[in-house]
Amino acid sequence: MDRGKKTDVTQQPLGVAVVGAGYWGPNLVRNFQASDRFRLRHLCDLDVERARRVLGGYSTVQATADYPAVLADPEVDAVAVATPAGTHLDIALAALRAGKHVLVEKPLAATYADGMRLVTEAEERGLTLMCDHTYCYTPAVGRIREAVRSGELGEIHFVDSVRINLGLVQKDIDVLWDLAPHDLSILDFILPDTVEPVAVAAHGADPIGAGHACVAYLTLRLNTGAIAHVHVNWLSPTKVRTTMVGGAKRTLLWDDLNPLQRVAVYDRGVDLASPHEIGVDERRDMLVSYRSGDMVAPALGEKEALRSMVEEFADAVRERRAPLTDGRAGLRVLDILEAASRSLQFQGAVVGLRAGH
Repeated sequence: MDRGKKTDVTQQPLGVAVVGAGYWGPNLVRNFQASDRFRLRHLCDLDVERARRVLGGYSTVQATADYPAVLADPEVDAVAVATPAGTHLDIALAALRAGKHVLVEKPLAATYADGMRLVTEAEERGLTLMCDHTYCYTPAVGRIREAVRSGELGEIHFVDSVRINLGLVQKDIDVLWDLAPHDLSILDFILPDTVEPVAVAAHGADPIGAGHACVAYLTLRLNTGAIAHVHVNWLSPTKVRTTMVGGAKRTLLWDDLNPLQRVAVYDRGVDLASPHEIGVDERRDMLVSYRSGDMVAPALGEKEALRSMVEEFADAVRERRAPLTDGRAGLRVLDILEAASRSLQFQGAVVGLRAGH
């Protein structure tokens, strides 16, 4: 697809099918039905009765377990995949080969190699492939992206994210693959295009004998020399969802669980005189100065992130451009997750990341 060229496309609602009526599928169903940019035509699930319950008794949307029939429907322009990660490759690949645009729940695929197959297929066919990195469409994360990319915070020195709560302990994946995709997708979204992670080290523990890490810490080294840290935990008695982005000028704190002040920007920090600005004798005793300025809590909108996400999907399809969280964004997250898993296996060894996604 020529992403640099916008073409006139129909403004008729896009026909969409949702695959998966489990945890996330109903949320997609609700938002597609509420959007005037889409017409929901099918909800596909192996458990047809569950799909019918999701749709309700008065819905005209077809509940079905026949995925090939869904793909054969010429009125279906796009498919949204909300199934376990291990099934994403087969379901999404079939949709792309049927000429459908595809939205995939995080993570993009179970492995980087599978994700690359999807990205390549979509690009070769000129189709939109989008990752449902929902947090990237919240007003708060949009404000963080603006603050980082505009230079409001200055050069980024560190990012510190915490996502901890009690459960839910998963059977098939560790806490890294369960929770960290949220924070890694946010990091990928907010950083300027010239700033990227180049290596990761991960440490984890399984104190309850679940068979995989229930507590984990990731440290990412950025190409600027800055670091980003992510803490994920299934065993915390308290729920915490915070991200701090520290810059040379200001520091931003996002507390997702504080509805009264989700985002705060602090004009506080540490300054160190440059060696070029002081004399030779003074260099031995460089003075550290501490700034203690104001805190500003910017007003944020209240639009539902999923609504913004489905609208971005529609706009990307119609305008023939890459969505904000495209397949390659999903690939970058998968790259970090796989490298972090290798680091865990080798007791926290630093693992380099791929370049040029």
